[in-house]
Amino acid sequence: MDLPEQIKTWQMIRPWKKDRETGEITEGRLEIVEIPVPLLSEGEVLVKVAGCGVCHTDLGYFYHGIPTITRPPLALGHEISGVIVAGDDRFIGKEIIVPAVMPCNECPICDEGRGNRCLGQKMPGNSMGIYGGFSSHIPVPVEDLCFVEDRRGFELEELAVIADAVTTPFQACVRGDLKPGDNVIIIGTGGGVGVYVTQMAKAFGANAVIGIDLDRKKLERALNYGADFVINSTDKDAYAVKNEFKSICKNNKLPSSYGWKIFEVTGTKAGQEMALALLSFIGKLVVVGFGMQKNQYSISRLMAFDADIIGTWGCLPKYYDNVLKWVLDGTIKIKPFVETRPMSQIKDAFKDAKSGKLTKRIVLTPDFV
Repeated sequence: MDLPEQIKTWQMIRPWKKDRETGEITEGRLEIVEIPVPLLSEGEVLVKVAGCGVCHTDLGYFYHGIPTITRPPLALGHEISGVIVAGDDRFIGKEIIVPAVMPCNECPICDEGRGNRCLGQKMPGNSMGIYGGFSSHIPVPVEDLCFVEDRRGFELEELAVIADAVTTPFQACVRGDLKPGDNVIIIGTGGGVGVYVTQMAKAFGANAVIGIDLDRKKLERALNYGADFVINSTDKDAYAVKNEFKSICKNNKLPSSYGWKIFEVTGTKAGQEMALALLSFIGKLVVVGFGMQKNQYSISRLMAFDADIIGTWGCLPKYYDNVLKWVLDGTIKIKPFVETRPMSQIKDAFKDAKSGKLTKRIVLTPDFV
């Protein structure tokens, strides 16, 4: 294969920043630059990017001042599919999905089976130097790549969403110890990750799935993709939502005070308040979404409820083959939730994704000249 002389990339030159004292806002900058093609180390390959999804995490880095491990300038983007074009000859031409987080596989955390939260993990667009997915090419370790042998009618760029939006929900269900027959609440069921948590809960065998969201159309859609019941939380506080939840339970002979597994996907203060209000006896709250706000909660309630609050981060690469299989066989639907745009539209794509009005996740495809 023809190798590039340089990697072309959309680099975050600087994120948006608000001065704490003056309130003055410095606008963030994304620019096309060329960066070196690195010398590949043993175990590394060069991937020609087919598509890279626009994730809420990227927006956090660019708009909200959430720090990246590699300081700007760097290319963002960690939801990547592509083709191997350099490295070990055995892999040249292989189509792959790059895990959003790739563990070191050598530390005590990895040895405990928790490598998705490995402190030495490599994450494109964050902790791999200047290299990220909004680029023409990216160097990555080959060890944990997910190989796509037969796309079964999918475009390779569509499968980029598996790298985070679809696999993170799988890991969340594992962390929540989700079992057939469990009852589940998903806060943010219509969001870019929530749509897959909802489907994943059903794929894991959940009995009743209640989806909560602010968007009526997304709630209607959720009923076709895993949700059995929905609650529109517009203009409702946590306790109004809880009362509506209890009504659903009463009308459908479901328990309302024990055993529910709650997945909070929004990362918002309001969403987390709802999750905490709904947590009850022998329940479990899995925190999937990220936000910078703080909530107050009486920790002693966990003792009284014998309940759990746990976090979840990324997904172990070993689960990617399972998730890919579910996507390819139709267990998990992605086509209704993905739209592709040329990477040259990245600035508008970021703005649109930040608006919260999109019904589909944007995947950017390289169109550098």
